[in-house]
Amino acid sequence: MQTKFKLSLLIGALICPMALTAAGMEPWQKAEVTEVWEPTPEVVTLDKNNIPSDATVLFDGTSLNQWQSAKEGEAKWLLKDGAMTVVAGTGDIKTKETFCDAQLHVEWRMPTQITNEKGELLTGQGRNNSGVFFQQRYEIQILDSYNNKTYANGQAGAVYKQHIPLVNATKAPGEWQSYDIIFTAPVFDASGKLKSKAKMTALHNGVLVQNNVEIQGVTEWIGAPTYSAHGCDSIRLQDHGNPVSFRNIWLRKL
Repeated sequence: MQTKFKLSLLIGALICPMALTAAGMEPWQKAEVTEVWEPTPEVVTLDKNNIPSDATVLFDGTSLNQWQSAKEGEAKWLLKDGAMTVVAGTGDIKTKETFCDAQLHVEWRMPTQITNEKGELLTGQGRNNSGVFFQQRYEIQILDSYNNKTYANGQAGAVYKQHIPLVNATKAPGEWQSYDIIFTAPVFDASGKLKSKAKMTALHNGVLVQNNVEIQGVTEWIGAPTYSAHGCDSIRLQDHGNPVSFRNIWLRKL
């Protein structure tokens, strides 16, 4: 009876929209006013490694096929035991595919060696440095920031030289760490004028370190960041001369 009653009210409302005023509606009718049924979200599943089914796997530990030298040509980093490691002097590497807005997961590890060949303690930016660049331009810093003091906007989790991380979530050298990053690409109009800045949200080892911050322009070591128009581009990993390792890299286009 309840179903027939509901149906008759709905038919009446269709025939005479004014027949059911807000005051005269049943609670379920009032609730239906704000229900949205379309579009239905796509189903995404996770595999045994917690990789989403709609993700692009950029590195699964078996090959460097998704990567090339940032100067073109073959990626020459070391592939061993399911990880790839920077070989100093071989240069940055970048994905062969290009991306705009993205969710990126990347795991990285600092070597346990924190002294140079003379036995001197490595400190500051010299302590196992690397970086992840979105669109080859906008860097989140990778650094051994475990008991290692440096400028705050250059430590692990920083949007390099732009945004200090909210906290230092760095693990000890030798332990695998993770970044989960949401990147929103900048938008330019047809004339190349900036319409909206890039943004980034980042979790370091599951801890929020960047909360939807606006990126002020291309990452610079010296000088202020600025923007110039560009399209989608590669993810780039930095060779800063230190044997930083990477594994389990995947990306979802947003």
